[in-house]
Amino acid sequence: KESLCLMPSVANQTIHTDRPDLPACFQLTVLSWLPCIYLWAVTPLYIFYLKRNNKGYIMMSVLNRFKTAFGFVLWLVCWSDLFYSFHELRNGLTRPPIYFVTPLVVGMTMLLVTFLIQFERLRGMQSSGVLFIFWFLSLLCAIVPFRSKILQASSTVSEPPDKLRFTTFYLYFSLVLLELILSCFNEKPPLFSTVVTDPVRWPCFNHFLSRPSVRMAVKGYKTPLEAKDLWSLNVQDSSQTVVPRFLEEWEKEQAKAQIEQQTLSAHAVFSKAPPGGATNHVTAGAAGAVENGPEETEVLLSEGRAAPRQPSFLWALIRAFGPFFLIGSAYKLLQDLISFVSPQLLRLLISFTKQKGAPDWWGYALAFLMFFTALLQTLILHQHFQYCFVTGMRLRTAIIGAIYRKSLVITNAAKRKSTVGEIVNLMSVDAQRFMDLTTFLNMLWSAPLQIILALYFLWQNLGPSVLAGLAVMVLLIPLNAAIAVKTRAYQVQQMQHKDARIKLMSEILNGIKVLKLYAWEGSFQEKVLAIRQKELDVLRRTAYLGALSTMAWTSAPFLVALTTFAVYVKVDENNVLDAEKAFVSLSLFNILRFPLNMLPQVISSIIQASVSLKRIQDFLSHSELDPEAVQKNSAASVALVKSSAPAGCERPSVCPSINMLVPQGSLVAVVGQVGCGKSSLISALLGEMEKIEGDVAVRGSVAYVPQQAWIQNATLRDNILFGKPFAEQKYHSVLEACALTPDLEVLPGGDMTEIGEKGINLSGGQRQRVSLARSLYSDADVYLLDDPLSAVDAHVAKHIFDNLIGPEGALKGKTRLLVTHGVSFLPQVDNILVMVDGRVTEMGSYQELLDQNGAFAEFLRNYAIEDVIEEEAIEDLIEDEELFPDDALSNHTDMADNEPVVNETKRQISIISGDSDNSKTRRRHLASQRKSGEPPAEKKPRQAPGSEKLIHAETSETGRVKMKVFMDYAKAVGLVLSVIICLLYGCQNAAAIGANVWLSDWTKDASANQTRDEVNMRLGVYASLGIAQGVLLMVNSLLGKAYCMLRAAQLTHEAMLRRVLRAPQGFFERTPTGRILNRFSKDVDTIDTAIPDNIDIWMRTFWFTLNVLLVCSVLTPIFMVGVAPLLLFYWWVQRFYVATSRQLKRLESVSRSPIYSHFSETITGASVIRAYGKDSAFVHMSDTRVDDNQKSYYPGIVANRWLGVRIEFIGNCIVLFAALFAVIGKEKLNPGLVGLSVSYALQVTMTLNWMVRMTSDLESNIVAVERVKEYSETKTEAPWVVEDKRPPSDWPPQGNVEFRDYSVRYREGLDLVLKNLTLSVQGGEKVGIVGRTGAGKSSMTLCLFRLLEAAGGEITIDGVKISEIGLHDLRSKLTIIPQEPVLFSGTLRMNLDPFDSYSDEDLWKALEHSHLHKFVTNAPAKLEMECAEGGENLSVGQRQLVCLARALLRKTRILILDEATAAIDLETDDLIQSTIRTQFEDCTVFTIAHRLNTIMDYTRVLVLDKGEISEFDTPSQLLSQKGVFYAMAKDAGLVQ
Repeated sequence: KESLCLMPSVANQTIHTDRPDLPACFQLTVLSWLPCIYLWAVTPLYIFYLKRNNKGYIMMSVLNRFKTAFGFVLWLVCWSDLFYSFHELRNGLTRPPIYFVTPLVVGMTMLLVTFLIQFERLRGMQSSGVLFIFWFLSLLCAIVPFRSKILQASSTVSEPPDKLRFTTFYLYFSLVLLELILSCFNEKPPLFSTVVTDPVRWPCFNHFLSRPSVRMAVKGYKTPLEAKDLWSLNVQDSSQTVVPRFLEEWEKEQAKAQIEQQTLSAHAVFSKAPPGGATNHVTAGAAGAVENGPEETEVLLSEGRAAPRQPSFLWALIRAFGPFFLIGSAYKLLQDLISFVSPQLLRLLISFTKQKGAPDWWGYALAFLMFFTALLQTLILHQHFQYCFVTGMRLRTAIIGAIYRKSLVITNAAKRKSTVGEIVNLMSVDAQRFMDLTTFLNMLWSAPLQIILALYFLWQNLGPSVLAGLAVMVLLIPLNAAIAVKTRAYQVQQMQHKDARIKLMSEILNGIKVLKLYAWEGSFQEKVLAIRQKELDVLRRTAYLGALSTMAWTSAPFLVALTTFAVYVKVDENNVLDAEKAFVSLSLFNILRFPLNMLPQVISSIIQASVSLKRIQDFLSHSELDPEAVQKNSAASVALVKSSAPAGCERPSVCPSINMLVPQGSLVAVVGQVGCGKSSLISALLGEMEKIEGDVAVRGSVAYVPQQAWIQNATLRDNILFGKPFAEQKYHSVLEACALTPDLEVLPGGDMTEIGEKGINLSGGQRQRVSLARSLYSDADVYLLDDPLSAVDAHVAKHIFDNLIGPEGALKGKTRLLVTHGVSFLPQVDNILVMVDGRVTEMGSYQELLDQNGAFAEFLRNYAIEDVIEEEAIEDLIEDEELFPDDALSNHTDMADNEPVVNETKRQISIISGDSDNSKTRRRHLASQRKSGEPPAEKKPRQAPGSEKLIHAETSETGRVKMKVFMDYAKAVGLVLSVIICLLYGCQNAAAIGANVWLSDWTKDASANQTRDEVNMRLGVYASLGIAQGVLLMVNSLLGKAYCMLRAAQLTHEAMLRRVLRAPQGFFERTPTGRILNRFSKDVDTIDTAIPDNIDIWMRTFWFTLNVLLVCSVLTPIFMVGVAPLLLFYWWVQRFYVATSRQLKRLESVSRSPIYSHFSETITGASVIRAYGKDSAFVHMSDTRVDDNQKSYYPGIVANRWLGVRIEFIGNCIVLFAALFAVIGKEKLNPGLVGLSVSYALQVTMTLNWMVRMTSDLESNIVAVERVKEYSETKTEAPWVVEDKRPPSDWPPQGNVEFRDYSVRYREGLDLVLKNLTLSVQGGEKVGIVGRTGAGKSSMTLCLFRLLEAAGGEITIDGVKISEIGLHDLRSKLTIIPQEPVLFSGTLRMNLDPFDSYSDEDLWKALEHSHLHKFVTNAPAKLEMECAEGGENLSVGQRQLVCLARALLRKTRILILDEATAAIDLETDDLIQSTIRTQFEDCTVFTIAHRLNTIMDYTRVLVLDKGEISEFDTPSQLLSQKGVFYAMAKDAGLVQ
């Protein structure tokens, strides 16, 4: 430096004078170059960033012109200095080299600045953080020369020696100041840009200091924030930008993996391919060859792909979000380096207090330098956090977006590998883990860097003794590594248990009605609690490890300090521990503490994220449906040419070699028996099957009506429009054709009624008609109708066929493929396709098939005749105008309920026409869902507009979390234990402080008399205090986390589970499953893991802060004066922040549920969404929901930054006061105490920040306790058992049922559905219940089970009033065979007898009577056979028979039969009817009849109308009375 300046160094003038100044050389070199070095260093990165993020250019504004002009003038000013130096050189005045170098460097920098100002404008940057920092640094560095030049000028009596440079400098200073002011203003948005000019636009990056965030904080403090107060999302953070960017990288990865895969498998396959390949194309004649061919090739292929390389999800993430994240990393690096300035300043401060004659300004300068370093560190750190959090947010958006898009195109086989629950977990838990990881990720390199730097400075301070401390650290690493590995294993286990628990909860919620009807809640509650217990055991083990780990890491800095000091004083007689060495070392050890504490956290976060990474990667690598499977431009309307398509089931090929061609505009019926592949055929046409060979072609757009109607949680109108624009005339004609007009009269809000999840408030028939209406409204070219008529009444079916599907219907001229069971419609179709075992056996028109005299004709003849005979027995005339006997017969309508009608003819033909298993499931499920009487299908009066909302938005509490919530948690933990835990934290901190006070006292020895006598005593006390601290901490962790808090987690979950299972049925109809599941997954997880950690850190920081303030106040009492206002400010900021942050967290929670509900809805309806080509619309809906959720998350990040900057400012002020008061009182204080108070104050910044963060996190997370508690306090139904009213064990002995003036309503405020019913039924009577839709049939059965409670009157069974006994006592003595067969995943035995109360012999007997004996005997596992989720692996018929077996096992005196005949295939129906007639001969049977002929031989028939008894007598009596029943029978063609 001196050679550059050619000046002597004048160190003394800086320090030992009362008018301090920096040397001119230092001013000309370091101060001038510092801003330049910064700018040249960041420019390449910045230009790269601007090139990547082009937002369009900004027009030249006045602001921009001024910035550019000033930059240009600055360049001229600098270079005028340079030319002046040359001028002097020519005149023989030699200047040092620095006079040429500095103006040249600064001038070049100003040119660069001018270039950057313009480049930013062209790239659409509205404000520049880079240039702001440059101008700020330049101004800061120019302040010293500014003062020096004034001092210089004032000291010389004459004019200043160097006028030109004097003038140019002040010009330079003014321009830099102006540039700094100008760079605080924003430019206008770029032209043609998509930048939101939104009044609530969210703030840009370095604006967590800005007005918008302050405004939001103020608003959040005054009134609880609402969704409308939130800023809208930046485009670059929204799904529309983030997801495509990630998917692009992911696709590159997939392509790479595929290429590797091909090269791998090529070697394996080509060696043996020819024989396999050749046989593939042999004609169908050589069947044997065809069989072997593909299989052989398959084997070879599988050898070749022994271990397929999955595309790397991690690389895709890094490439998509890495560059942005690196900017944050750069800030982190800067912050790490600055953090080591404070200990050096502390050293100077302590040495200053030792020097008696040092000038005071030097002490003050040091104090303010400490303050400014800390301030700079704060700003940089928060800039780093901002980048990290935004990266995390984008990661989450990208992951959810990718998973959602994937789930729309995943194949059926892949879908079976991942249940909906698992995928929702990927979206919620796993995506969240990535988000959390980004905050800490930089610690991976930052922690080692900080450790190395700290050790370097310690070596300078204490010499080789540091190695002893280093040895301790190295020894701790393997211990922690072992703990981390073990923790990871537990983590995986815990996730598995959690998945299992959520899956079971999901099934329970889906089948809750059946659980209630069978009184099985207890058994399932035990199952959930058993899984929960395993989960808690794993959590407990994790907590033990955690306690050990926490102790190791918290004690680490202390142990390092202890060993280092011990070795230092023991090694050499001359080594004395003085204040400077001790406290500078301590402050370095404190810097060490953070990376050492963080490393294990980061490692465990990375471990968790790696588990998640693997799970997400597996899911995203699942095979997808081939979009090219179906050709869209064929000559025929629908063609399958030798196409074979396996459904991805266990069966090798569902549709082997089908050939068919459907001409445009024709109507083709597909018939065949159960499981013959009709639905698979439809799936193949939709491209849902895996095509093995051949071609599938469909011309034009497709409309698809699945067997089980898929209904969205939206209004009825939205369900029909399905994204199409509303056209009134067309819409009304659609409603008319689908017979929906009468239903709109019944629905409370007409077509604007909100339909609940899975269409829960529509009856099965209504759902199916809405599904049909959707297809008709879509106005497609090809209609694929998968048995839509089975879920509706016969007369409705006829109406729909005539007005919609048939030759004269609304769809005439369109191509229609109709899977059907209704024989009556077959004569009217153009062609019939008969399927047997996945092959088309016959095809032709109705007449042709009859003439061919094949299997089809045989069936038709038999059943038609049988049917006629059966009905002649009742009333034997057929209406003349009908052409075909079977057609007439199939017209039986019983206006029973707008529900499936399946008459005998239909029943017979079903032997040839069932439908494929998996789709049957869906259909059944729907047809039946509402029969058991969910409210809205029954007629209700129209209500005021707006009151028709069934599902209310999730409520979120507002305002402060009530103290009661904390008290509830404390009670769950145990009040006494809570107090003990708090005190233990206090003791632990007291021990820590004691150790440091002792150390400060020890350093006095050095100044007193250099004595070494007491070293051992000093060391011993120091060590014991430190060890006490570690032990107390471990005891605390074990007591708190491993015992009390887990107990609290157990109790809160158990209370919620018990309450939810005891909630009345109405609760489940009003609350979406997703919302309940969210409480059981996310909120329970928060109580399990997050809250204990929050409390732990909060307690540690709270006690630490308290102790620091105590120590500082005791040492320098004047400290209190400065700190009091600071604490006030702290309290004020914290209240502001916590109010806003807590509400944001609640809004974020509430906006999270819709993401998952929408997702599970999408998965269920994926095939419908694909068929209508609505993928992109649904993706957009999902993206909007994610963005809405992120909208409430982002202000949370900004709020954290806002808070951090303000709180750390308070901490920095505490440092300033501690240092200032140390300088003021340096005469009285010894250096040891100065060191103690300042080194403590340096730490307080961090702890204050953590404390508010934890206060807020704790308040935000304790909301989970509040939410779980809300469900633990839901209203319950009546008690399960009333001890003093228990009926005798053999009750009811006869089965007499009596209704007296019985009335019932669904919910408070609604009309009565049953009005004053009075009737009496004798034991053993068989009563049929009939009535039109909304007559109250289902309600009547629900009343027997008390799913609905009486509004008036009573029901007695064998003299016992059912309202007085416990629900379980009642429900376990009644048996119902519900419409909808619900099975749970587990063994068949568990499904029949969850309480294990019957012997194997009983079970086999029941299976025999229910005709399942053969099926179960053939299964390898027999009774232990596993049933899939929802019983997916059994056909619907088999599921219905399992329900029958349940009924046979219970064999109670009263049986209620909710006829599910429509969706069931007719063989099964026959079996059920015959079993009931034989096995339940002496029981009282109530049957809700959909087909009158099943109840014609019953003892009596009850006809309901509008909730009142219209007729009640024997069938023959009712027919002779010619009343309502007669009219129904006539409609059904049973009488003339």
